[in-house]
Amino acid sequence: MNVLSLEEQITYLKKGFVEIIREEELRERLQLGRPLIVKVGFDPTAPDLHLGHTVLLRKMKHFEDLGHKVIFVMGDGTARIGDPTGRNTTRPPLSQEEILANAATYKAQVFKILDPDKTEIRFNSEWLDKLRFEDMIRLCAKYTVARLLERDDFAKRFKEGSPISVHELLYPLAQAYDSVALNCDVELGGSDQKFNLLVGREIQRDYGQLPQIIATTPLLEGTDGVNKMSKSLGNYIGITEPPEVMFAKVMSISDELMFRYYELLTDLSLADIARMRRQIESGELHPMDAKIRLAHTIVKDFHSAADADRAAEEFNRVVRRGETPSDLPPVPVPDGVRNASGVRIDKLLAKIGLAESVSDAVRKLKAGAVSINGEKVFELVLPAPSQEWVIQVGRNWRRVVF
Repeated sequence: MNVLSLEEQITYLKKGFVEIIREEELRERLQLGRPLIVKVGFDPTAPDLHLGHTVLLRKMKHFEDLGHKVIFVMGDGTARIGDPTGRNTTRPPLSQEEILANAATYKAQVFKILDPDKTEIRFNSEWLDKLRFEDMIRLCAKYTVARLLERDDFAKRFKEGSPISVHELLYPLAQAYDSVALNCDVELGGSDQKFNLLVGREIQRDYGQLPQIIATTPLLEGTDGVNKMSKSLGNYIGITEPPEVMFAKVMSISDELMFRYYELLTDLSLADIARMRRQIESGELHPMDAKIRLAHTIVKDFHSAADADRAAEEFNRVVRRGETPSDLPPVPVPDGVRNASGVRIDKLLAKIGLAESVSDAVRKLKAGAVSINGEKVFELVLPAPSQEWVIQVGRNWRRVVF
């Protein structure tokens, strides 16, 4: 990136953050004439990352673009504790084998955004495992239980009389010690991590260091537009999913959510995003075309431009022109769906995954949501074909071979 003025750097870095504490300190630190040490911690608690995780990764990249030292802290030490953030119950710690397996996949995925030549990966067990019992006591003495219980999830559980294990209280202190060990200038995290990041500021002061600036990113809504993106809720877009799947999932979001995705998942400036919104409102730009551009950008970031082109063409062909997907593997007709009268469509849909149950399949048939070989069907029983059926339910397809 070209050399930017201080104000241009601030504008570039602020995009996509909910809060910076404190912005004036960031200005002062940027004028020191040295690369800042920027830290982000990820506990390797799941093997696959989704677009919600990449909001932070993109902000790390922005600091890298400006020449700062970005450290990806793999929280193998803290993962053994288990961060209870946002939970009402204790989260069980992971085994070392689980941690290392997840960490290996994380490393392969984060460099889809970050520059491997500019990013330093550290495991916090490197310094946490060296702490003696006396060191832990001294660390704990720097913070009070009353302050820890101010954290929302702890406060709620304490009020309800729900158990809070002592090891959970150590998590914010262990994360704060990461900042001490790295002499961190800036720590980034999701808005749900604000409490832990603030603890880091205070602990650094006690160790005679300049307190880190903290910058928080919003929690990205999933494809449902309501809940935080989560694999468990099924509203996620995984960064290792096939290009066509990623493209279609992005296209499924609402027009309003599209602007938030542009802000948090692309490098398009806020001014350009505002201009796009005005063009859509005036009718100059169709929202479908803007969303296709977004989906293309996201797929290109995690796959390639050629993959994005193919995914766009597949989407246009299948969704906009109503044609059959080009890559539709055959599925053998399941047992138990044929009888003397023909094929039970409701049982077939349930068994090949186009309906959650037989009753759900009946509802879909009555609603006219089922097409076979391009024709809508409403009947529960159809004669068996000689070769195959191409079945469509919404955006899902199956090629059933008889």
